[in-house]
Amino acid sequence: MDSLGALGAFVQAADSNGFTEAGRRLGVSPSAVSKAVGRLEERLGVRLFHRSTRTIALTAEGSRFLERCRRILCEVEAAEAELTQTQAEPQGRLRVSLPSMGILFMPKFADFKRRYPLIEVELDFSDRLVDVIDEGFDAVIRTGDPADSRLMVRKFGSFRRVLVASPAYLELHGRPSRPEDLIDHACLIFRYATTGKLDRWPLHRDGELLAIDLPTTVVMNTLEPQICLAEHGLGIACIPDLAIHRQLQAGTLVTVLDDCMPVTTGLSVLWPSSRQLSPKLRVFVDFAAECLLEA
Repeated sequence: MDSLGALGAFVQAADSNGFTEAGRRLGVSPSAVSKAVGRLEERLGVRLFHRSTRTIALTAEGSRFLERCRRILCEVEAAEAELTQTQAEPQGRLRVSLPSMGILFMPKFADFKRRYPLIEVELDFSDRLVDVIDEGFDAVIRTGDPADSRLMVRKFGSFRRVLVASPAYLELHGRPSRPEDLIDHACLIFRYATTGKLDRWPLHRDGELLAIDLPTTVVMNTLEPQICLAEHGLGIACIPDLAIHRQLQAGTLVTVLDDCMPVTTGLSVLWPSSRQLSPKLRVFVDFAAECLLEA
Protein backbone atom coordinates (compact mmCIF):
# COMPACT_ATOMS: atom_id res chain seq x y z
CA MET A 1 0.00 0.00 0.00
CA ASP A 2 2.95 2.34 0.60
CA SER A 3 3.96 1.71 -3.00
CA LEU A 4 0.48 2.58 -4.24
CA GLY A 5 0.56 5.77 -2.21
CA ALA A 6 3.87 6.73 -3.80
CA LEU A 7 2.46 6.01 -7.27
CA GLY A 8 -0.54 8.19 -6.47
CA ALA A 9 1.69 11.02 -5.28
CA PHE A 10 3.77 10.74 -8.44
CA VAL A 11 0.70 10.85 -10.74
CA GLN A 12 -0.81 13.81 -8.88
CA ALA A 13 2.50 15.70 -9.03
CA ALA A 14 2.71 15.09 -12.78
CA ASP A 15 -0.90 16.16 -13.36
CA SER A 16 -0.49 19.25 -11.14
CA ASN A 17 2.94 20.27 -12.48
CA GLY A 18 4.14 20.70 -8.93
CA PHE A 19 4.22 19.31 -5.40
CA THR A 20 2.19 22.13 -3.83
CA GLU A 21 -0.96 21.59 -5.85
CA ALA A 22 -0.53 17.81 -5.64
CA GLY A 23 -0.37 18.08 -1.85
CA ARG A 24 -3.54 20.19 -1.82
CA ARG A 25 -5.40 17.61 -3.88
CA LEU A 26 -4.14 14.74 -1.74
CA GLY A 27 -4.67 16.54 1.56
CA VAL A 28 -1.02 16.37 2.61
CA SER A 29 1.89 18.78 2.70
CA PRO A 30 3.98 19.51 -0.44
CA SER A 31 7.04 18.10 1.36
CA ALA A 32 5.20 14.83 1.96
CA VAL A 33 4.53 14.51 -1.77
CA SER A 34 8.13 15.42 -2.59
CA LYS A 35 9.48 12.85 -0.12
CA ALA A 36 7.15 10.14 -1.45
CA VAL A 37 8.32 10.79 -5.00
CA GLY A 38 11.93 10.90 -3.81
CA ARG A 39 11.60 7.49 -2.11
CA LEU A 40 10.02 6.12 -5.28
CA GLU A 41 12.90 7.44 -7.39
CA GLU A 42 15.41 5.95 -4.96
CA ARG A 43 13.70 2.56 -5.09
CA LEU A 44 13.51 2.60 -8.89
CA GLY A 45 17.00 3.97 -9.35
CA VAL A 46 15.86 6.62 -11.86
CA ARG A 47 14.95 10.29 -11.74
CA LEU A 48 11.27 10.86 -12.58
CA PHE A 49 11.26 14.68 -12.49
CA HIS A 50 13.59 17.49 -13.40
CA ARG A 51 13.31 19.93 -10.49
CA SER A 52 13.90 23.67 -10.27
CA THR A 53 13.06 26.12 -7.51
CA ARG A 54 9.59 26.73 -8.95
CA THR A 55 8.68 23.97 -11.34
CA ILE A 56 9.02 20.29 -12.04
CA ALA A 57 9.03 18.51 -15.42
CA LEU A 58 8.88 14.84 -16.27
CA THR A 59 12.04 13.12 -17.42
CA ALA A 60 11.84 10.71 -20.35
CA GLU A 61 11.73 7.84 -17.85
CA GLY A 62 9.06 9.63 -15.86
CA SER A 63 6.86 10.06 -18.94
CA ARG A 64 7.02 6.35 -19.71
CA PHE A 65 6.39 5.41 -16.10
CA LEU A 66 3.44 7.81 -15.80
CA GLU A 67 1.17 6.05 -18.30
CA ARG A 68 1.70 2.68 -16.65
CA CYS A 69 1.03 4.18 -13.22
CA ARG A 70 -2.26 5.60 -14.48
CA ARG A 71 -3.35 2.17 -15.64
CA ILE A 72 -2.35 0.57 -12.34
CA LEU A 73 -4.25 3.13 -10.27
CA CYS A 74 -7.29 2.89 -12.54
CA GLU A 75 -7.37 -0.89 -12.08
CA VAL A 76 -7.13 -0.52 -8.30
CA GLU A 77 -9.91 2.07 -8.27
CA ALA A 78 -12.07 -0.07 -10.54
CA ALA A 79 -11.60 -3.08 -8.27
CA GLU A 80 -12.54 -1.04 -5.20
CA ALA A 81 -15.54 0.40 -6.99
CA GLU A 82 -16.78 -3.06 -7.95
CA LEU A 83 -16.64 -4.21 -4.34
CA THR A 84 -17.95 -1.14 -2.55
CA GLN A 85 -20.21 0.73 -4.96
CA THR A 86 -22.07 -1.74 -7.14
CA GLN A 87 -25.15 -1.32 -4.98
CA ALA A 88 -24.78 2.40 -4.33
CA GLU A 89 -27.49 4.64 -5.79
CA PRO A 90 -26.00 7.30 -8.10
CA GLN A 91 -26.05 10.66 -6.35
CA GLY A 92 -24.08 13.86 -5.82
CA ARG A 93 -23.02 16.70 -8.09
CA LEU A 94 -22.04 15.86 -11.66
CA ARG A 95 -20.23 18.62 -13.58
CA VAL A 96 -20.36 18.19 -17.36
CA SER A 97 -18.91 20.44 -20.05
CA LEU A 98 -20.51 20.48 -23.51
CA PRO A 99 -19.95 22.43 -26.73
CA SER A 100 -22.63 25.00 -27.56
CA MET A 101 -24.34 22.50 -29.87
CA GLY A 102 -24.90 20.38 -26.75
CA ILE A 103 -28.15 22.32 -26.26
CA LEU A 104 -29.56 19.77 -28.71
CA PHE A 105 -29.19 17.09 -26.05
CA MET A 106 -31.35 18.83 -23.45
CA PRO A 107 -34.38 16.53 -23.90
CA LYS A 108 -32.05 13.60 -23.25
CA PHE A 109 -30.56 15.29 -20.19
CA ALA A 110 -34.12 15.72 -18.92
CA ASP A 111 -34.55 11.95 -19.31
CA PHE A 112 -31.27 11.39 -17.46
CA LYS A 113 -32.36 13.63 -14.58
CA ARG A 114 -35.71 11.86 -14.30
CA ARG A 115 -33.95 8.50 -14.27
CA TYR A 116 -31.40 9.57 -11.61
CA PRO A 117 -33.11 12.23 -9.46
CA LEU A 118 -30.41 12.22 -6.76
CA ILE A 119 -27.70 13.38 -9.19
CA GLU A 120 -27.25 17.16 -9.16
CA VAL A 121 -26.41 17.98 -12.77
CA GLU A 122 -24.32 21.08 -13.53
CA LEU A 123 -23.91 21.81 -17.25
CA ASP A 124 -21.36 24.21 -18.72
CA PHE A 125 -21.73 25.13 -22.41
CA SER A 126 -18.57 26.37 -24.09
CA ASP A 127 -16.82 25.92 -27.43
CA ARG A 128 -13.39 26.43 -25.86
CA LEU A 129 -11.25 23.41 -25.05
CA VAL A 130 -11.74 23.13 -21.29
CA ASP A 131 -9.16 21.44 -19.09
CA VAL A 132 -11.25 18.65 -17.63
CA ILE A 133 -8.99 17.88 -14.69
CA ASP A 134 -7.79 21.35 -13.69
CA GLU A 135 -11.29 22.86 -13.98
CA GLY A 136 -12.90 20.11 -11.96
CA PHE A 137 -15.26 18.55 -14.50
CA ASP A 138 -16.45 14.99 -14.03
CA ALA A 139 -16.96 14.48 -17.76
CA VAL A 140 -17.09 16.36 -21.06
CA ILE A 141 -18.84 15.89 -24.37
CA ARG A 142 -16.45 16.76 -27.21
CA THR A 143 -16.41 16.80 -30.97
CA GLY A 144 -13.47 15.65 -33.06
CA ASP A 145 -10.58 13.40 -32.09
CA PRO A 146 -9.55 13.78 -28.42
CA ALA A 147 -5.81 14.05 -27.84
CA ASP A 148 -5.49 14.34 -24.03
CA SER A 149 -3.78 11.18 -22.73
CA ARG A 150 -5.06 11.91 -19.22
CA LEU A 151 -8.64 11.18 -20.32
CA MET A 152 -10.60 8.03 -20.97
CA VAL A 153 -12.70 8.19 -24.16
CA ARG A 154 -15.91 6.54 -25.27
CA LYS A 155 -17.13 7.49 -28.73
CA PHE A 156 -20.88 7.41 -29.16
CA GLY A 157 -21.57 8.78 -32.64
CA SER A 158 -20.80 11.30 -35.32
CA PHE A 159 -22.46 14.07 -37.30
CA ARG A 160 -22.05 15.92 -40.57
CA ARG A 161 -22.53 19.64 -41.11
CA VAL A 162 -24.90 20.40 -43.95
CA LEU A 163 -25.96 23.52 -45.83
CA VAL A 164 -29.71 24.08 -45.60
CA ALA A 165 -32.32 26.57 -46.74
CA SER A 166 -36.08 26.68 -46.92
CA PRO A 167 -37.84 25.66 -50.16
CA ALA A 168 -39.30 29.18 -50.35
CA TYR A 169 -35.84 30.77 -50.23
CA LEU A 170 -34.50 28.51 -52.97
CA GLU A 171 -37.54 29.12 -55.14
CA LEU A 172 -37.02 32.86 -54.85
CA HIS A 173 -33.21 33.01 -55.09
CA GLY A 174 -32.29 29.81 -56.90
CA ARG A 175 -30.32 26.76 -55.74
CA PRO A 176 -26.51 27.12 -55.66
CA SER A 177 -24.87 24.56 -57.93
CA ARG A 178 -21.24 25.19 -56.86
CA PRO A 179 -19.64 26.66 -53.71
CA GLU A 180 -18.74 29.93 -55.45
CA ASP A 181 -22.47 30.59 -56.00
CA LEU A 182 -22.83 31.20 -52.25
CA ILE A 183 -21.22 34.61 -52.69
CA ASP A 184 -24.50 35.76 -54.26
CA HIS A 185 -26.70 34.29 -51.53
CA ALA A 186 -27.77 35.36 -48.05
CA CYS A 187 -25.63 33.44 -45.57
CA LEU A 188 -26.53 32.93 -41.90
CA ILE A 189 -23.16 32.73 -40.13
CA PHE A 190 -22.28 31.38 -36.69
CA ARG A 191 -19.83 33.33 -34.51
CA TYR A 192 -17.99 31.47 -31.74
CA ALA A 193 -18.77 33.24 -28.49
CA THR A 194 -15.47 32.27 -26.85
CA THR A 195 -13.18 33.53 -29.62
CA GLY A 196 -15.33 35.97 -31.60
CA LYS A 197 -14.30 34.22 -34.83
CA LEU A 198 -16.75 33.58 -37.63
CA ASP A 199 -17.43 29.98 -38.56
CA ARG A 200 -15.71 28.77 -41.74
CA TRP A 201 -17.99 26.47 -43.69
CA PRO A 202 -16.15 23.20 -44.53
CA LEU A 203 -16.71 23.35 -48.29
CA HIS A 204 -14.64 20.88 -50.30
CA ARG A 205 -13.92 20.13 -53.93
CA ASP A 206 -11.87 17.11 -55.03
CA GLY A 207 -10.83 16.53 -51.43
CA GLU A 208 -9.49 20.07 -50.96
CA LEU A 209 -10.90 22.58 -48.48
CA LEU A 210 -12.10 25.73 -50.23
CA ALA A 211 -11.51 29.24 -48.89
CA ILE A 212 -14.54 31.31 -49.83
CA ASP A 213 -15.41 34.66 -48.25
CA LEU A 214 -19.12 34.36 -47.58
CA PRO A 215 -21.46 37.32 -47.16
CA THR A 216 -22.43 37.77 -43.50
CA THR A 217 -26.12 38.49 -43.98
CA VAL A 218 -26.92 37.60 -40.35
CA VAL A 219 -24.40 36.65 -37.65
CA MET A 220 -25.32 34.88 -34.39
CA ASN A 221 -23.59 32.89 -31.66
CA THR A 222 -26.24 30.26 -30.90
CA LEU A 223 -27.66 27.49 -33.02
CA GLU A 224 -31.42 27.88 -32.63
CA PRO A 225 -31.62 31.32 -34.35
CA GLN A 226 -29.77 29.93 -37.35
CA ILE A 227 -32.31 27.15 -37.72
CA CYS A 228 -35.25 29.49 -37.17
CA LEU A 229 -34.10 32.13 -39.67
CA ALA A 230 -33.30 29.48 -42.27
CA GLU A 231 -36.78 27.98 -41.87
CA HIS A 232 -38.25 31.47 -42.33
CA GLY A 233 -36.50 31.84 -45.67
CA LEU A 234 -33.86 34.41 -44.72
CA GLY A 235 -30.87 32.55 -46.13
CA ILE A 236 -28.60 29.50 -46.18
CA ALA A 237 -27.14 28.13 -42.93
CA CYS A 238 -24.48 25.54 -42.06
CA ILE A 239 -25.97 23.27 -39.39
CA PRO A 240 -25.05 19.90 -37.80
CA ASP A 241 -27.39 17.35 -39.35
CA LEU A 242 -28.34 15.92 -35.97
CA ALA A 243 -29.89 19.31 -35.09
CA ILE A 244 -32.40 19.36 -37.94
CA HIS A 245 -33.74 15.83 -38.37
CA ARG A 246 -37.28 17.06 -37.77
CA GLN A 247 -37.01 19.97 -40.22
CA LEU A 248 -35.51 17.79 -42.96
CA GLN A 249 -38.21 15.16 -42.51
CA ALA A 250 -40.95 17.79 -42.55
CA GLY A 251 -39.45 19.52 -45.58
CA THR A 252 -39.21 22.95 -43.93
CA LEU A 253 -35.47 22.79 -44.69
CA VAL A 254 -33.67 21.10 -47.57
CA THR A 255 -29.97 20.55 -48.13
CA VAL A 256 -27.85 22.08 -50.88
CA LEU A 257 -24.32 21.35 -52.16
CA ASP A 258 -24.26 17.97 -50.40
CA ASP A 259 -21.32 16.77 -52.49
CA CYS A 260 -19.23 19.66 -51.20
CA MET A 261 -19.84 18.87 -47.49
CA PRO A 262 -18.37 15.37 -46.98
CA VAL A 263 -16.68 15.74 -43.59
CA THR A 264 -18.03 13.84 -40.59
CA THR A 265 -17.07 14.68 -37.01
CA GLY A 266 -17.00 12.29 -34.07
CA LEU A 267 -18.79 12.77 -30.76
CA SER A 268 -17.28 11.36 -27.55
CA VAL A 269 -17.74 11.41 -23.81
CA LEU A 270 -14.46 11.80 -21.88
CA TRP A 271 -13.54 11.62 -18.20
CA PRO A 272 -10.31 11.69 -16.16
CA SER A 273 -8.50 8.36 -16.29
CA SER A 274 -7.15 8.90 -12.77
CA ARG A 275 -10.62 9.42 -11.32
CA GLN A 276 -12.59 6.64 -9.69
CA LEU A 277 -15.58 5.71 -11.82
CA SER A 278 -18.22 6.56 -9.22
CA PRO A 279 -21.83 5.43 -9.67
CA LYS A 280 -22.90 8.88 -10.90
CA LEU A 281 -20.10 9.00 -13.47
CA ARG A 282 -20.58 5.39 -14.54
CA VAL A 283 -24.30 5.83 -15.26
CA PHE A 284 -23.65 9.11 -17.08
CA VAL A 285 -21.00 7.61 -19.36
CA ASP A 286 -23.30 4.69 -20.18
CA PHE A 287 -26.26 7.01 -20.72
CA ALA A 288 -24.30 9.36 -22.99
CA ALA A 289 -22.96 6.50 -25.10
CA GLU A 290 -26.30 4.75 -25.44
CA CYS A 291 -28.96 7.44 -25.38
CA LEU A 292 -27.77 10.93 -26.40
CA LEU A 293 -28.18 10.34 -30.13
CA GLU A 294 -31.37 8.30 -29.92
CA ALA A 295 -34.20 9.75 -32.00
